[in-house]
Amino acid sequence: MKRATMHARIACALMFAIALAACGGKPDEDSGAATPVEALPQPEQPSGSVTGMPTRPGPGEVPIGGEPPPAPPLLQADARFGMPMLEDNPETGLGDSGSPTDAPPAEPTTADATTLLRQYFSALATRDFARAHGLWSDEGRASGQTLDQFSASFAQTKSIDAQVGEPGAVEGAAGSRYVEIPVVVRTTQADGSVRTQAGRIVLRRAVVDGASATQRAWRIASIDLRDAAN
Repeated sequence: MKRATMHARIACALMFAIALAACGGKPDEDSGAATPVEALPQPEQPSGSVTGMPTRPGPGEVPIGGEPPPAPPLLQADARFGMPMLEDNPETGLGDSGSPTDAPPAEPTTADATTLLRQYFSALATRDFARAHGLWSDEGRASGQTLDQFSASFAQTKSIDAQVGEPGAVEGAAGSRYVEIPVVVRTTQADGSVRTQAGRIVLRRAVVDGASATQRAWRIASIDLRDAAN
């Protein structure tokens, strides 16, 4: 009898333990408490960006915050790309604005000297004595006469005709250039007489620094005419 009672108690205890285990292993849904989950270990972040580029801005880069750095000077930028700056250079013909500068005037030629003599005799033929006198060097003073004296010397001349020859070689002396041109001049006087003269006319122009355009042009320096057969 005692042994049967003991076996019954043991069986009841086992059944209770099984039932308790079945109920105790299930989480309490009504309590709302969850079992804490341990955080996974995070890899250590190295300094710098993910791509490995430096985090500080380099030369010429704009920082994320603040004012951008000033632009480098033009000369530095050009030198960085291997392109030198254009400088004002008289030989290039460029000024401060980059526009072409005025080219120096061309030097007068012996053909210009011949043209001036033809203009001189044409002015005499039309009795434009002021123009003819002004074609002498030193604003007419090289003629040795004032304008009035020069004009009076042709008072009895009715007409004038000149043949201008080929100029000789240009010679230089004391900041000047000289050229001789042969001429034959035929004048008809008021009384009907005709006079023929032949000789050479010397023309001069200045070449010194600072000379004006007029001084650099050919002008008559002297006239040497001798009577010749008509």
